Amino acid sequence: MRHLMSPLDFSVDEIESMMDLAVKIKNDPEKYAHVCDGKKIATLFYEPSTRTRLSFETAMLNLGGKVIGFSSAASSSATKGESVADTIRVVGTFADIAAIRHPKEGAPLVASRVSPIPVINAGDGGHQHPTQTLTDLFTIRSLKGSIRDLTIGLCGDLKFGRTVHSLITALIRYPNIRFVLISPEELRLPSYIREDVLDRNHIEYREVTRLEEAIPDLDVLYMTRVQKERFFNEEDYVRMKDFYILDSEKMQLAKDDMYVLHPLPRVNEIAVEIDDDPRAAYFRQVRYGMFIREALIMTLLEVKGC
Repeated sequence: MRHLMSPLDFSVDEIESMMDLAVKIKNDPEKYAHVCDGKKIATLFYEPSTRTRLSFETAMLNLGGKVIGFSSAASSSATKGESVADTIRVVGTFADIAAIRHPKEGAPLVASRVSPIPVINAGDGGHQHPTQTLTDLFTIRSLKGSIRDLTIGLCGDLKFGRTVHSLITALIRYPNIRFVLISPEELRLPSYIREDVLDRNHIEYREVTRLEEAIPDLDVLYMTRVQKERFFNEEDYVRMKDFYILDSEKMQLAKDDMYVLHPLPRVNEIAVEIDDDPRAAYFRQVRYGMFIREALIMTLLEVKGC
């Protein structure tokens, strides 16, 4: 039995195979509409989510399975003091696979160690968000043809952004990937990612403050929101939240084939005028996420297509 806690839990070859399966599902959804008949996924979300939770639930329904779970800690026995470990032991008697989102780093890992069913980390604090990473990789491959020889710009909250941390960790395994880290001083990439991941693996990167300076060189621009829930005080959040706004003027500086990604939700960091730009890929990214989660569920449950 396998779990997904980190993007590194699967090899590059395994991820490529999963993405190949996602393409097949995308191209012929009817063929996979009953592969999970009789199976259930439990979505255990201890903090709010729209896209990730609904994406998992839709993925399982598309495969013919069913969904149980809760959408906030307030509607679970966590309010009575039940541990994550006890919750997964109980849920494992009802479901065949579980996706857990939790505000505490490492909570899904704790659950996986005692779980009788496969566990997927659907986001744990500021730590990891591996299925968003699979979504990002699948989106990049689908739009650019492959994941190699690319300059990736990561913009916004690089300090608390778990999607950024997971994506960097995954992308360094691909050939000739370069990073441009775009953030204010206060939201720079944590030193443990910079030193232990980028420096240790001799990955080319540079850090800049101005988006305008970086955008002409990019093949992919990954925008992130400044996350209010990660700040300790309102004043710091208000000061940082509109530091970067991608608008049509800035997009004029970009390559014709540079794509804009965003894990969503966005607040003000991408102007709505960008939505109609063919390079704006963040809503397509959501759809790609559903297909790759279908492929992941099939992989962890070891079910085959028809």
